[in-house]
Amino acid sequence: MPMDDSQPWLAGRVSLCDPALDLRKMRVFATLTEEELSSLGEADLLEVPAEGTIYSLEMQPLGYCVLLAGEVVADRKEPDGSQTRIGIAHPGDCFGETMLMSGRPKSVRVYALQPCRMLRLGVEQFWQMMACCPSVRKVILADAAQRQYAMQAEVLHREKLISLGTLAAGLMHELHNPGSAARRASSQLRENILRLQELSLRFCDQPTTERQLACMRDLQHEAIVHARSATMSSMEQMDAEETMTEWLEKSGVQNAARIAPQLVSMGVTPGELECTRQAFNDERLSDALNWLESLVSSIALVDLVEQSVARMSELVMAVKKFAYEDRCSLRQVDVHDNIQSTLTILGHKLRQRRLEVIKHFQASDPGIQTGGIALSQVWTNLLDNAIDASPEGGTIEVRTWNEPDAFCVGIADHGAGIPEEIQSQIFEPFFTTKPVGHGTGLGLEIAHRIVTQNFNGTLTFTSQPGHTEFLVRLPHTPA
Repeated sequence: MPMDDSQPWLAGRVSLCDPALDLRKMRVFATLTEEELSSLGEADLLEVPAEGTIYSLEMQPLGYCVLLAGEVVADRKEPDGSQTRIGIAHPGDCFGETMLMSGRPKSVRVYALQPCRMLRLGVEQFWQMMACCPSVRKVILADAAQRQYAMQAEVLHREKLISLGTLAAGLMHELHNPGSAARRASSQLRENILRLQELSLRFCDQPTTERQLACMRDLQHEAIVHARSATMSSMEQMDAEETMTEWLEKSGVQNAARIAPQLVSMGVTPGELECTRQAFNDERLSDALNWLESLVSSIALVDLVEQSVARMSELVMAVKKFAYEDRCSLRQVDVHDNIQSTLTILGHKLRQRRLEVIKHFQASDPGIQTGGIALSQVWTNLLDNAIDASPEGGTIEVRTWNEPDAFCVGIADHGAGIPEEIQSQIFEPFFTTKPVGHGTGLGLEIAHRIVTQNFNGTLTFTSQPGHTEFLVRLPHTPA
């Protein structure tokens, strides 16, 4: 068999009216007379072994092919490197007309699934047949239309599957944090309930005065009314906790370092706790304030479970609104409160890596009016990335400020930075620098899409070794 790099598998040339070919039994040539077949001249005869490539981008044009024996398949290479089967030909089938009629090469590979024998008409010969044989032209145009329709339907189906996969992966990525937070909070809440029961029984073992009961009722009232964490800067919070810890230690209260943050979170000061020191002796004072801390902590954990479940409901609603192209009504969003809630949900990761969050809430008005949704997803993704990028024991900075037309948020870490050569890809879906199994490559893409599409804002970043900051600009009012 002669072999030529420019004409692979060429076995010779044959006349189309050769009786041995019996072309008029094939649908395309069924209406042609002997004279019309003879006028078309000769065609290349190809004998292709199994797995032999008939066409690829690197080879000569495919031409119009008539399969005499064997089986031929065509696979398209997708952008992600996968292969999609787009067609299969059996003896008597013809193919190649869509590429010739479009005049554009395609990223497909046509090859023999089993040893094949076939005819190939050149480009000029194909167009001569289309011009001179109306019946053949009609069949070829019908085949081309059917193949084009099937290809478009397949591409549309594939795009829908990719979109669905991206949406599902993004949803799982976003549900992980609130789901894990709710599970941990439930576990801690069980411990708190047992601790509260133990302290309550200990109180019952000893006589309690009216003054002590009144003090306990006042403390309970304060815990319930001020259970939600007060928003304050990092410096203010540190100072308040240090002052509270010192007062507790001087008062002989056990677990002072553990109790102080919870008491500060409900907004009480050492001065407001003086009634407890006057009403209880040292041992019972410790039990009273530990009971109060357990109560405050339990309420906070219930609040965290509620926030986590609400967050999951919000994500489900976001998917529903995305699917149905719905829009929510205008509402006022407190960005500081939004960020604080996200820090609460991610608190376990911050504690695991011993990271400190420094907040510079400098915006005088933290509210924005928007019809967008899922703002908390933005903070979750940016803060989650900052946590992963930060060295253990490091710091993350969150700052806010107002510009004339926008509310601005900066989230910075002090990790290794983003290499310059990949910075242009950082918002692409499925691109990640994290190890396999530790990142989906969707977090920044989701955040960028929410900021730009839902809020008509911008998400940019600056990065160098030791400092990376993502900057979010959210218009005060929707466009």
